[in-house]
This record gives sequence, structure tokens and C-alpha cells, in this order.
Amino acid sequence: MMNYIWAGLVAIAVIAGIVTGNISDVQEALFSFANTAVEIVIGLIGVMVFFTGLMSVMKEAGLCEKLGKLLGPVMTKLFPEVPADHPAMSSMALYFAANILGIGNAATPFGLKAMADLQTLNKTKHIATDAQCMLLAIATTSITLIPVTVLALRSAVQVQGAAEIVGPVILATTISTVTGVAATILLGKLKRYKLENVIAKERAAGTLEINENYIGNDPIEL
Repeated sequence: MMNYIWAGLVAIAVIAGIVTGNISDVQEALFSFANTAVEIVIGLIGVMVFFTGLMSVMKEAGLCEKLGKLLGPVMTKLFPEVPADHPAMSSMALYFAANILGIGNAATPFGLKAMADLQTLNKTKHIATDAQCMLLAIATTSITLIPVTVLALRSAVQVQGAAEIVGPVILATTISTVTGVAATILLGKLKRYKLENVIAKERAAGTLEINENYIGNDPIEL
């Protein structure tokens, strides 16, 4: 979908340039901003490499498990159906830590691993569990204390007072996270969104598929 959106924007810009007789400006901007994009990416590489490497060191040093235990009380409240010693807990802890630091690109691998770990507790193939919905809600609204990526971008284009956005970012992301978590909890209590009801509908429609990789303690009774 994003590819179509970007292609549409480019097409609109070219057409507008032709209609207004400013196609030369469009061409100049195309090459100018292509060069700017490369410069920004190069500036970001160092930041991303540093934090990705830092996360790898933390994982090898066993700090992931410690981080999981540190966040344990909060995690067990948000994900009551996930066992405290399940690998998903440490994966999610790493993911949340990366998001809190605002390094979205470095957080992506941890997010994928966390979702894959949660899938081992899912009895079905294509119906998200409450824990997976909560992870997605927090991931898309995550509290950010240090927006590293945004700060790096602002510094790369030499914006004065690049760190001035930190306060507003903390406020905005805190509100969005609280709203996202509350909405997930409230919607999860509605009859139409309860997992067992969704499974029942899929079973009735004959489209229910069992997850062969399920390793939970509860027997599969689908």
C-alpha cells in the first residue's frame, strides 16, 4: 500500500510540474533531495549500528533476562497469560527498551522475535491472542524517553535546538500508550472481541487452523 501512496505522490508532483511549467524545478528537487537522503542515511548508520550492537552485547551478557525480571511486575500485569519464564518476556522487554530509547529500526528485530515467541502460545494460526494484540498496541504507541532516531535526523540536517522535541515527545507518547493500552483492555472485554468467541466463529465457518508450533500448557481443544 505504501508503495502505491509514494508512487501516487511522485506522479502528482510530476503532473503538477508539467501543468504549471515548473518541471525543471521538479527535476532539480528530485536529484537534490536524493543526495540529501543519502547524507541522512549515512548519518543514521552510526547511530543504528551502535545501538544494535549494544543490544546484542546485552543479550550475550544475559542482561536481557535481567531486564525481563526488572520489568516483570509491569509485564505480568500487561500480559497475564504469558508465563513469567517464557522467552517472550525477555524478547518483549528488549523490544520495549529499544522503543523507549526511540531506536525503531533497532527495535524491529526484537519485535519480530517477541511476536514469534508469543505465537508459540497461540493455539491458532491466524487469530491474534490478547497478548499479541497488547504487544501491537504498545509497539505502535510506545512511550519514548529519548527519540534517538529523530534527534539523529534533526542533527543530520543541522536543526538548531534538535533536542527541544524531547519533552513534547515524552508527553505525546505517554498519552498515546496509556490510550492504546486502555483501548486494548476495554475492547478485549467486549463479547465480539473475546478470543473464544472469535475462535467459535472461525470454527463455525470452517476456517479455523490449528497452530502446530503451539507449546502452551493448555490442551488444544478447537
